[in-house]
Amino acid sequence: MKKVFINGSGGTTGLRIRDRLQARPDLELLDLPEDKRKDAAAQAALAAQADATVLCLPDDASRAFLAALDDETVKVLDTSTAFRTDGRFAYGFAELSDAHEQAIRTSSRVANTGCHAAGTIALLYPLLAAGVIAADMPLSVSSITGYSGGGKPMITQYEDENRDGALDAPRAYALTQGHKHMPEIVKVCGLKSPPIFQPVVADFYNGMLVSVPLHPSLMQKPLSMDALTDLYRAHYRGKAMIQVLGPNPEPVIAANKLADSDMMEIFLTGNDERMIACARFDNLGKGACGMAIQNLDLMLSIGKGEP
Repeated sequence: MKKVFINGSGGTTGLRIRDRLQARPDLELLDLPEDKRKDAAAQAALAAQADATVLCLPDDASRAFLAALDDETVKVLDTSTAFRTDGRFAYGFAELSDAHEQAIRTSSRVANTGCHAAGTIALLYPLLAAGVIAADMPLSVSSITGYSGGGKPMITQYEDENRDGALDAPRAYALTQGHKHMPEIVKVCGLKSPPIFQPVVADFYNGMLVSVPLHPSLMQKPLSMDALTDLYRAHYRGKAMIQVLGPNPEPVIAANKLADSDMMEIFLTGNDERMIACARFDNLGKGACGMAIQNLDLMLSIGKGEP
């Protein structure tokens, strides 16, 4: 039986990971006494006893933990943004390539993806790898998410019976183009500059729809919707957690259709002259908790890394 230490299980992602791992007969969860839970030295000591540690901490606390950990062989999966562009950490998105999966399996340090980043990278990486678009192509990304993505403060805000009426409508945020997920998108995809990115939070708990407009005139290899669909299918063939749908799969696309699922759907809408690549998934599933459990299983060589 593998031993797992969840360091910081009080947040939304940490609680979900704990709830799911507690039901696993193949895992034993290790815990610190309440008075030691913010003690980096105590955290590091318990991590040394575990087969893997999952960090569900704020960025600074994750950095403090790693600084206190003097054994580079201790396996750490970090869910914060602290290490997603750090060369010491493998990037935790196994479906991108065989090299990504192998790095997760063999590394003692893995950084889990960000939710908006997961959808964006899933859409862009295959096109860049195939040379369909160039690394300096002007790109824009929009992403609509459920309010659970904002953690406990936003959940409390949205579920307050006396909440502000403005919360009834979708709300655009991160308006200065400084969203924390941009650095990992740029690095993992090898982009020359960040896309224009517009995230939107709406009045539903969990679910996400990431959209990237694509114009054939800007592609290095202009392709039809059917050809691009085939490209995505070839790239993600055999990946159980990613399903590529046919073009325009539904007349109306609901962002929360895959709520409470670990799946991601990829599809195109539009026509051969103007199209939009879409990734639909759960921001707490394939965008956070589900992805983390998949990465953890790969790190521990349990099953196929499919939650």
